[in-house]
Amino acid sequence: MAKGKAEESVEVLGIDGREVRVTHPDKLYFSKQAKVTKLDLVRYYLSIAPGALAGIVDRPIVLKRFVNGAEAEAFYQKRAPSERPSWLRTVTLSFPSGRTAEEIVVDDAAGLAWIVNLGCIELHPHPVRTADLDHPDELRIDLDPGPGVLWTDVRQVALGVESLLEDHGLRGWPKTSGSRGMHVNVRIHPRWTFTEVRRAALAVSRAVERAMPGLASSKWWKEERHGVFLDYNQNAKDRTTCSAYSVRPLPDARVSTPLRWEEVPDCDPADFTIFTVPGRFAEIGDPQAEINAVAGSIESLLELAEKDEAAGLGDAPWPPHFRKADGEAPRVAPSRAKSAAPKNPRTKMPLIVVANSPDKQAALDGLERWKQKNPGVVAFLAVDDVLVDSMRGRSSTWTRIRVNLRHVPEEQRPAQETPDPDDDPTREWRERWSSKKAAKASAAGSEDGH
Repeated sequence: MAKGKAEESVEVLGIDGREVRVTHPDKLYFSKQAKVTKLDLVRYYLSIAPGALAGIVDRPIVLKRFVNGAEAEAFYQKRAPSERPSWLRTVTLSFPSGRTAEEIVVDDAAGLAWIVNLGCIELHPHPVRTADLDHPDELRIDLDPGPGVLWTDVRQVALGVESLLEDHGLRGWPKTSGSRGMHVNVRIHPRWTFTEVRRAALAVSRAVERAMPGLASSKWWKEERHGVFLDYNQNAKDRTTCSAYSVRPLPDARVSTPLRWEEVPDCDPADFTIFTVPGRFAEIGDPQAEINAVAGSIESLLELAEKDEAAGLGDAPWPPHFRKADGEAPRVAPSRAKSAAPKNPRTKMPLIVVANSPDKQAALDGLERWKQKNPGVVAFLAVDDVLVDSMRGRSSTWTRIRVNLRHVPEEQRPAQETPDPDDDPTREWRERWSSKKAAKASAAGSEDGH
């Protein structure tokens, strides 16, 4: 008897005694360069399941869902789907906003396959275990290269991080980010709060910047950065990064791949894809298999943070949705600062916005149109004068592109025009918020006058 249409679009996998349904198994999730179906993606994760599970097991996980494949927009789903297998655990997390969410916990290969079927190309676990959601057991060092920064510089900064960690009695475990950067994870005892772990990460960022001033940066604002940014804010509560063996939404289906330190000086991130990593895993195993055996203390890093603070370095900016912390630097980009204290002068950068769009390629196309319109200006720009920002919306990201005109003579600087395209999905929300704030201030003023 012929199979029905719905039956034909489902592949049922038996995994360790559980059944996992893969819907639309032949749907292409990668098509521009690599050709990868949803079922190919599930089978990849099953082939390296021990390695992938090592990074997510017993941890709440944010579902970053690419329901239309790697080439379409993704969205973040913190709350566990209401329809889920009875054998999947959940745990309730609280966030800086005061809200809570019941999140999925993946403990086995069947659970891994189940979330991949939802479109989770990447894996985004929190740095805590379910038994203690307030004390991270992982310090995460995210090396994020700026525009035009060479891969050789990223590797060099990673080795600088390794050296610093060793000086403080800690062992770092490196992996490619699967994009342009690298991650160095450090297993720690779950004794410190998110705030303390972030403070330790900031101390690492500043120390590496001092040791490698031409290559590394701890500056939060993109207009102040150079080289490789060490993103200390990845350790703030509610922030996640892709874990080991995550597939990234790049045309070649690249993988965030754990490395041995001796591999770092010569590694090439393009060598690690969904097609090559399973063979590597079968041949050498997981380079981070022993990570849980070497948990360490961040007390030495917190002492380093104390020295920085005694020297006048206060807290650095937090992500925008966090409440302002005591001692935090002004949470406003230097280019937008109204004024600066005489003892801490800051240079206001001449920035213009050239494109806003939920579609990154559409924003990049807008940048090219701007360049064609302003060829004389483009001749003055350095590689890091073009700032491509991934902006977080309520459930997804969007792209903002700005151009820093600092190297352009003032008389030749173009004025701010309406960006092309100009599709900022947060604009309506921000305008409503500004209106409410103005109305509240007006009402308060009326009461005072009365």
